[in-house]
Amino acid sequence: MARDRELEDIVRADLGLRAGLSEKPMFGGLAWLLDGHLLCGARREGMLARLGKGNDAWALAIDGIAPMVMGERAMEGWVRASPEACADEALRRRLISEAIAFVDTLPPK
Repeated sequence: MARDRELEDIVRADLGLRAGLSEKPMFGGLAWLLDGHLLCGARREGMLARLGKGNDAWALAIDGIAPMVMGERAMEGWVRASPEACADEALRRRLISEAIAFVDTLPPK
């Protein structure tokens, strides 16, 4: 698993400047945390977005978006957008926006 610096730059720009936002190498790529909570990530295989349990059905109905799987376990509330799905600017930005909306409901760590 290799990093995708171009996708990282795009996600970073989509996130903009935000209080409580930080970056950390994780999952073979780069992850962003908001107030200490994992928010999203980028790597060669695409983008991860944390939409929250029960908030991901709309995304999973879109071609190129699948549940995030760690080992053999699907991570409920997390989705992985393929590189092709990430190339859709409106979709990528919606995933990021929905991830921020969910993580904003969590108490700061």
